[in-house]
Amino acid sequence: MGHRGKTTSTATTSTPRKTRLVGIDAARGLALIGLAAIHILPAFDPDTFSPTTQWTLFAGASAAVFALLAGVGLAFTSGGRIPHQGPAMTATRVALFVRAVLIASLGFGINGFMPSPTPAVGILVYYGVFFLLAIPFLHFSAKMLFGWAGFFALAGPVLVHILRDALPAYESASPTFIDLATAPGATLAQLLLTGTYPALPFLAYLLAGLGLGRLDLGEIQVQAILLLVGAGLAVSAWLIYWVLILQAGGYDQLMAHTPALSEEQIDEIITWGPDPTLPTTTWWWLLIPGPHTNTPIAVLQDLGTGVAVLGAFLLLTRAGKAWALPLAAMGSMTLTLYSAHLLALATEVHYDQRLLWFLVHLGVAVVFALVWHKTLGQGPLERLVARAAATTRRLVLSPGHRKP
Repeated sequence: MGHRGKTTSTATTSTPRKTRLVGIDAARGLALIGLAAIHILPAFDPDTFSPTTQWTLFAGASAAVFALLAGVGLAFTSGGRIPHQGPAMTATRVALFVRAVLIASLGFGINGFMPSPTPAVGILVYYGVFFLLAIPFLHFSAKMLFGWAGFFALAGPVLVHILRDALPAYESASPTFIDLATAPGATLAQLLLTGTYPALPFLAYLLAGLGLGRLDLGEIQVQAILLLVGAGLAVSAWLIYWVLILQAGGYDQLMAHTPALSEEQIDEIITWGPDPTLPTTTWWWLLIPGPHTNTPIAVLQDLGTGVAVLGAFLLLTRAGKAWALPLAAMGSMTLTLYSAHLLALATEVHYDQRLLWFLVHLGVAVVFALVWHKTLGQGPLERLVARAAATTRRLVLSPGHRKP
């Protein structure tokens, strides 16, 4: 989270690098606000029991945007539009491995402080796995990365559907070091396939972002295409669901093959997500949307949303970036702010005054990010992880290390 990196300057780039990065960081800042809203604010209206606006906008989508933008950050740190080659790519891969281990370790540690039942399922451990799985893809072109993203958008959910019932069940929604030590198989299955943010389906977001980072994101044509294509992808995914499930008999198939669930319970899965996992009684389940269902439809819908959000923020920050500075400041240090947010949730003081505590989380994050960013630049946890990665790169590229 919170990756920043250099982009490759070219003669055709019409927008300066800082403006381009402000748009990316601002989109990441919005995703952070979305996660905080989902964790703290009510998911439904107590009078009508309908989903709240924040749930409709951010549930599932915020995590997808984070993963997409993490891929963009990986593209920047691995060469931008022209991927590193030779020893430079080797150093980049090893540095990413170190970064992944550090972020996963931070996530395991924070999860150890979370009460049970957890007030929020942390994504940091999953992030570490995302980065580990991305290492073999760092040298690919944008076209190849988009192809692989499409592959994982389909193959990831299919593997989850096929293997879920055969894999060991996990004990904790937020795995800890203890879970890793006592049940490594269940923890690995959770991180790859059965958890809230399974790495194999989520590779679709990461690799798509990596491909986007290989493009010239400063070009207004590219930005407009991202907005239009992203919106089109999201709408198309929903239309597929509408046609096949709601109009062509798919919903009846869900009911026929899953008699243990009522119509109301099926609607709840589509609206609120599975609890804890999506049924595997029929392949028709793979055609529903819904937060954390991780079906091909849900992945494509959230992927399209993320791409559209990125394109929109890149376009909106072309003319001016002052309005986006609070969002961008938060987006530049999401690893720090997200970690602090989870630790604050672990105190469980937010349940009685949800709106108040959401505003407290948001206000502290904005003030801290603006002051720290203006005075010290990179966020504290981001700086530690970046230094470790940079040191690793230097060691790998040092002449002594490369001698046979």
